[in-house]
Amino acid sequence: MLVWILLGVLFATLAVIAYAIFVERRWYRLVRYRLDILPGGTPEKLTVLHLSDLHMTKGDRKKRSFLAALPVADVVVITGDIIGEPEAVEAVVEALRPVRGRRASLFVLGSNDLYAPRPTNPLRYLFPKRRHRRRPKTRGRGGDLVRLLEADGWVLIRNRKYRVDGVPVEIVGLDDPHIHRSDLRAAARTEDGVGLAVVHSPDPGPELVALGYQLVVAGHTHGGQVNLPFVGALVTNSSIPPRMARGLFRLGPGFLHVSPGLGTSKFAPFRLFCPPEATLLDLRPKA
Repeated sequence: MLVWILLGVLFATLAVIAYAIFVERRWYRLVRYRLDILPGGTPEKLTVLHLSDLHMTKGDRKKRSFLAALPVADVVVITGDIIGEPEAVEAVVEALRPVRGRRASLFVLGSNDLYAPRPTNPLRYLFPKRRHRRRPKTRGRGGDLVRLLEADGWVLIRNRKYRVDGVPVEIVGLDDPHIHRSDLRAAARTEDGVGLAVVHSPDPGPELVALGYQLVVAGHTHGGQVNLPFVGALVTNSSIPPRMARGLFRLGPGFLHVSPGLGTSKFAPFRLFCPPEATLLDLRPKA
């Protein structure tokens, strides 16, 4: 009897692992939220497509097909970790071509865009306060990524503002806070209307809302990547609590949207109870 129980546990474990690797991590979906935050009297709504953590590799054909099928939005924002390997720069630029927004296509970078990925022990995220030996990083092709995206109509908003003509929204983009490159001085509000902050990690979310941004969009957490029933995300790799690893949250007078992203590191190709997603934010005038 004990042998059969052990075999059953082994089979169930292997089935979960296979599901996480071969099914859920490619189970792409589009999630929609409506936010009535535009100034009253605004004549039209504004759609914002939020993409994050694509971690795209050259062979991501299904992800590429999903991107091509997404609805066209007024503004598209990508919150970093666009590439999963330096060899994929040209492929991701081509894959993002049909996703560009009608009015603006904006992006910030994450550390994986600047440095080549490397294998890591996923268990270290369970013990974030322990000191880990730092290994030298290999510089990636971030410069090529920026150059090719900008040539294709995208705009890098690295610690600077961006204004969309005819839209009552002040947009700021911050460099990656996770590697200490963000500069909150660039986020000081200077215009009326709604404030939209675009940043890779959600860590500065409270500060950005305190500065007057009604909507902060971020990624980086992968939604925890592994979620357990009745427990949720085990880790976030950031300062936010695990319950805020993915989704839309009220944060004081503003909102924080944390995307679980569309990809994973190629060295940790699995998701469990945390499917990859893109998000369409439907911004409408206040009643």
